[in-house]
Amino acid sequence: MTNSLQSIFQAIAQTQNEQDLRSQIMDSIGNYFAANRWGIFFWDQLPLANSSFQSLLEVGLSVEHNPVVRYLVEHHAPVHEALVLTPKAWKLICPRLDHWHVMAGPIVSNGCLVGVVGFTRIRGTAAFDTQNLADLSGLCLHLSTWLATVRSRAYLEDNLSQHRLTSRELQIAELVAQGLTNAEIGSTLWIQENSVKQALKRMFRKLEVSSRAAMVARLFSAQNKAI
Repeated sequence: MTNSLQSIFQAIAQTQNEQDLRSQIMDSIGNYFAANRWGIFFWDQLPLANSSFQSLLEVGLSVEHNPVVRYLVEHHAPVHEALVLTPKAWKLICPRLDHWHVMAGPIVSNGCLVGVVGFTRIRGTAAFDTQNLADLSGLCLHLSTWLATVRSRAYLEDNLSQHRLTSRELQIAELVAQGLTNAEIGSTLWIQENSVKQALKRMFRKLEVSSRAAMVARLFSAQNKAI
């Protein structure tokens, strides 16, 4: 089982975008947890324009109505229904036979809950247990890290296209953001220090800035908004 979970971690790290995560990885994750239904949801992608779906969210994903969601919001930790409710109380909240057991884990970025990965089992199957929660905790850590990386990369690629920076110039910008000097950047990229200086001049013109600090702010200041 551990090897299987490790293979899922590796597959997540190699996935390039959220669509591929859903189409190529989520089935393996659902099968690992022996779930009958599973899904991954990001708050900024929920179809809130659909009034019927929005009404469902207001109840099903409401902190007030759903103790499982409340636990996620308050603790940023995986939870199953038996952790917060008695079986009888859960059935009153969610009588659906395909949601007889539920488990959910947080996807977190910058201290905020930005998404959820969830699993359900049908009536007559075993409940989720503490080992499932422990495994889901590791999975959520990888998913949170992956999401931050993928959205950061997408943001930088948008900047690359928008400002017509070359891949080499973007490498230089990233090293400048890390605080490296021109000499250190040249050594890291195996180019002359003067080449770094000339590249920075071109980048300043493209970005319409006059300093390294302004360049970094222009390229990276909105990065957290994309995550």
